[in-house]
Amino acid sequence: MSDEKQVEGPKEAVEQPAVDQSPENVPAPTGEVRPIGERHGMFGVQGTGDTSGYGGLVAPVVYPAAAQRPYGGWFDVVADGLDPLIEAVVIHRGEITFHIAATNLVAATRLLRDDPALRFELCAGVSGVHYPGDTGRELHAVYSFLSMTFNRRIRVEVSVPDADPHLPSITPVYPAADWHEREAFDMFGLIFDGHPALTRILMPDDWPGHPQRKDYPLGGIPVEYKGGTIPPPDQRRSYS
Repeated sequence: MSDEKQVEGPKEAVEQPAVDQSPENVPAPTGEVRPIGERHGMFGVQGTGDTSGYGGLVAPVVYPAAAQRPYGGWFDVVADGLDPLIEAVVIHRGEITFHIAATNLVAATRLLRDDPALRFELCAGVSGVHYPGDTGRELHAVYSFLSMTFNRRIRVEVSVPDADPHLPSITPVYPAADWHEREAFDMFGLIFDGHPALTRILMPDDWPGHPQRKDYPLGGIPVEYKGGTIPPPDQRRSYS
């Protein structure tokens, strides 16, 4: 037997497993943002209504800029299904939001529910947002959708002007949105046309205004508790 060592040929490269590059696992780039206003104080409240102690705080209110195709992974699948109803697409922190005009909202939700490639069976909630500085688009309604078939989550966002806060109800498509729309109406003043019973759900029927709007005063009414009366926040103490 020869004592010479056999020289091995070059080893074949071992194929490495593919890295999961689905959109939810990719860090969101910083990207650009667009300013939509400026916030004064901690909650944007002026005068004695701001009891936070941050009355002198001034900070910009910014919104993530629109993303460009390709969005990546299944994000493009959903975008293809909603074209041409989409106004803009925002991807921020690995989550995707489709901005859609109010006139296209019901058609878009039917596609999300019924298209075999989408199958978003659940509308998980309807939230209101108030951006006083976003002129002509001050009130936003944000819808969260879940596809249990494909395990995907998206948001749909609709903007309407403060002067005409009307948008269609999606209860004919997602009946479970009933109470969510009532809460958005109660807290923000969004009016969902076609809702079966759009009445307040948290506040009394005669309550003035909508408490979660940025222009709503903080406090302002005394609270009775076990015979004692607690004054409204702006009368309790002074930070000056």
